[in-house]
Formats: sequence, structure tokens, C-alpha cells
Amino acid sequence: MTGTAHTVLISGASVAGPTLAYWLRRHGFTPTVVERAAAPRVGGQAIDVRGVAVDVVDRMGVLAEVRAARTQMRGMAFVDENGAELMSTTTMTFTGGPTEGSDVEILRDDLSTILLKATEGIEYLYGDSINGITQHADGVDVTFEKAEPRTFDLVIGADGLHSAVRGLAFGPERDCVTHLGKYLSVFTAPNFLDLDRWQIFHQTTPGAMAGLYTARNNTETRVNMGFESEPFDYDHRDVEQQKKLIADAFAGAGWEVPRMVEEMWRSPDFYFDSMAQVHLDSWARGRVSLVGDAGYCASPLSGQGTSLALVGAYVLAGELKAAGGDHAAAFASYEREMREFVAANQHLATINGEQMKTLLEEQAQDDDAIEQRVGDHWVASAANLITLKDY
Repeated sequence: MTGTAHTVLISGASVAGPTLAYWLRRHGFTPTVVERAAAPRVGGQAIDVRGVAVDVVDRMGVLAEVRAARTQMRGMAFVDENGAELMSTTTMTFTGGPTEGSDVEILRDDLSTILLKATEGIEYLYGDSINGITQHADGVDVTFEKAEPRTFDLVIGADGLHSAVRGLAFGPERDCVTHLGKYLSVFTAPNFLDLDRWQIFHQTTPGAMAGLYTARNNTETRVNMGFESEPFDYDHRDVEQQKKLIADAFAGAGWEVPRMVEEMWRSPDFYFDSMAQVHLDSWARGRVSLVGDAGYCASPLSGQGTSLALVGAYVLAGELKAAGGDHAAAFASYEREMREFVAANQHLATINGEQMKTLLEEQAQDDDAIEQRVGDHWVASAANLITLKDY
């Protein structure tokens, strides 16, 4: 690799960050990853590696590990407020689509662990974050909350919906984040229903749903609680405030929801955020660029956020290699390669959101109708719309 760029600072160590670091190192660059969390983050929902993203993890040599860690869900059910079953199926799941096929449903922290293992030897700065970026002709001067200032050739934001890098280089979050009318919480709880590779959901009100599915060989569950709402102000780092929002939203609900709320208060890995998308005219500002949710979050409603992160990281690193380190040319090529793929998958969030709404309205119908509705939801999400280059 020759050219102007060699050292690359990546903010974020979940999925996009480690994937980008892997490919940058493989192409001859020297990546460093900074992560706000003090250690690799635990928890998170079941996520999906679909279509061309499966090829990315295969090219990384970790596909066998990813498949071995899949959730292995057998099916799903919907129940009423008394726990009476409204429908069930063993061919589909609400979170991952078909129970058979080439796509892989895996817990977010399991995928992250595999990716981090694949990047052993790369410098990771845990418990720190970027708080200043100054670009000049020869590089980017970076200041951190804790570490001493350093200079890198490039800085890449792979730090999610609330990206610090995007805020520093692109402007306020309000200028690029679109709220989709829903909020979602995910956290770990014991398998108090003794489920076996199964998921159950209950619509508590027309705009709210709670459910859970097993994880870690049925030793625990991941609880999902979501509700519709106009956007409101809250501190996305104040976990206790967020837990109260969930408790208030589900007060008085039936089925096992009170137990879920009880477990929420002591869960060590509570997550809460809005269903939202990021829309930017460009993913680059000089020597700074964005990948994954930081640049083009599609929201969990798309079913494609993880795949966008994996594919985006692969393409960005590959275009930097192809351009010989010329970041301006590489960033432009990266956007050309990814724009249609991103736009199509962001559009899926709208389509899938409407299909989910119809699905919930049809709970009392026959199982075949429900199964077809879930199938329609995930068939659309499996679209590739991009061909991987060999870099």
C-alpha cells in the first residue's frame, strides 16, 4: 500500500469498527480503535448477517464461528394478556425471519466477540473517546477525553447513531437524524419461562409490544420492549431515566410484562434508544468519514443494520487500498459503491414497519396468514443490491 494515508483512527468497537480495522490491517494500513466503554460491551439484541454480508464474514475467515454461535431459534408465538396463545410457527421468527437458510441470526455481543478476536494485535483504547478533531493538510490532530493527543492520517466514525465523530466533523445530530416514531429497549433476564430456543411476544397496546427469546443455550433471555411515541428529550447516557421510561410505558400491562419490568431494574446490560435513521449528503468531511450506523443508520426496523455495517467496512477499507491511500478518491468511491445499497435498506425500515403493524393487527387470524406476513417481512430484507469487489 502506498499513498498519503497510513494511520487510521476508528471510533467504535462493536461491529463496523473491528471489521474495518481487520480489513485495513490486511490492506497494509495501521488502524487504532478507540471505544468509550471500559471493556467490550455485553448484551444487545439478536442481529442478522444477511445476503452479501455473509460473504464478508466468510472472507474474514470467521463464518464457521459465526454460524456456530447462531441463536438456533425454533420458532415463535404471540400471546394475549392472559398468556393464551394466539398463533405460533416453527418456520419463522419475529426477530430473524426464516428458521432455515443461509442467513445467520446471532447475538450482537457474540458477533462482536468474534470480530474482536479476528483483530487481535490491533491497538484498542478502551474507556476513552474523541473530544476534538482538527484537520490540516498532513493529517488529523485528535484529542481524547483521557489519552494524550495524537495525529492520524484519517479518522473514521464507527460509533453508532449518536456518533461523537459525526458530531465533531459533520454537525449536530438534529440535522441528520430522523425519528421513526418508535423506541426500543433490550436487556438480559433469566429464562424464567423455561423456554427452549423459542420467542414469545405480546402486544400490550396498539402501539406497544413486549417479548423475549432465549439465549446462551436457554440459560437466559433477551427481553425486547418497544413502544410508539413522538420524539422526546432524554439523556441517552442516563440508564435509570431510560428504565423509568420503559416502566411508565408498560405500567398496567398483562401477561409476563410486570416480571420483565422487575428484571429490567437489575439487568446489567440495559439498552434503550429511538428507532431512527441517519441521512447525510456525504459521508466524508476532508480526512474524516463514517461507516455503519454513524453514517447511514437504517434502524432495527430494516433488519439490515448489521449487514450494512459489515459491508460498509469492507468496501471502505477496500476502496482505500484501491486508491493507494488517496482518501479523497477512496471516500468518493466508497459512497458510489454503497449509496444504492444504503438507500434501499433504509427504505426497508418503512416497509417493514408497516408490515409489522399489520402483523400485530392479524394476531387472531390463522397461523398460515401470520406466517406469510412474517415471511413477506424478511424476504424483502434479504435483498443484496450490491456486488462485493475483490480488493
